Amino acid sequence: MNFIAAGLSDVGLQREHNEDSYCILSEHRLFVVADGMGGHRAGDVASHMATKEITAFFDATSVDDDGAEWPPEEDSRLTPEQNRLVSAVKLANQRIFQASVGNRSVQGMGTTVVGALFNRDERKIHVAHVGDSRAYRVRAGDIAQLTRDHSLLNDYLLVMPNLTDAQRERLPTNVITRALGMQDSVPVDLLFEDVEPGDVYVLCSDGLNGMVSDDRILDIVHNAGADVETAAKALVAQANQNGGEDNTTVVVVRITE
Repeated sequence: MNFIAAGLSDVGLQREHNEDSYCILSEHRLFVVADGMGGHRAGDVASHMATKEITAFFDATSVDDDGAEWPPEEDSRLTPEQNRLVSAVKLANQRIFQASVGNRSVQGMGTTVVGALFNRDERKIHVAHVGDSRAYRVRAGDIAQLTRDHSLLNDYLLVMPNLTDAQRERLPTNVITRALGMQDSVPVDLLFEDVEPGDVYVLCSDGLNGMVSDDRILDIVHNAGADVETAAKALVAQANQNGGEDNTTVVVVRITE
């Protein structure tokens, strides 16, 4: 099994600068999208730090390297590959938090992050995320949101699943409750699943799903076929066509035989 991947980030139509960042690390089979937030230009500092620190961690470590220095909070319940992904995200959080505390110009900066790590040999994909950047899977004509937004609305729904429509409307939909850089440690949600040839994974900032419905994302990915670059461009173009209210960043990964 192998993969092809493409990414694109766009400032949108109503923002002055782009606070999103992404990376495609083909040698590690790792894909990351980060959506920054903060004061003047601080959001783009945070998101770029996230992708930079995660990249540096993967470059410096190897699952097969017994001498690799993992952060002390390694979880014995996770596989070495899962620990590697989660540790990279947690280390990025620490670095962003330390930079925020030590530099008044970027104080309070933070970023969401979603990362997917493809294990070719085991035919699995591992997804770690913090915040409301999402991972979708398109398979056999269906789309599934794999991640759960860490938002105020979703947190309420966890403890009060029977909220009425009127009650839901009173809750803000754009308040996130978890992000990198807010505290010196952060919980990282992790999921994994078996992959199949033809699966397409879409990682995105909320500039995409805030502007484009899941059904439309499915249509665009389906129409692009095996051309992941066309899919990425079409998704960003659709977000802008629908108003482009935020930065939009996507990474599209297609699993091949």
